[in-house]
Amino acid sequence: MSGYPIDKIYEEAAFIAYYFHWPHDEIMSMEHKERRRWCEEISAINRKQNDEPENVFDVFKRR
Repeated sequence: MSGYPIDKIYEEAAFIAYYFHWPHDEIMSMEHKERRRWCEEISAINRKQNDEPENVFDVFKRR
């Protein structure tokens, strides 16, 4: 059984640290699902600030 790819863990950690400035140890102690959830939340914040639709394929911005 293989684990979650280490490069993805660092990608998620860097993303969260960049936007929320949380300490490395706190981010790395999170379960994968929790880290992914925070990445999704940060992405949603960025989409709202950039006035982008939640679904990038929804060119009519239907909600």
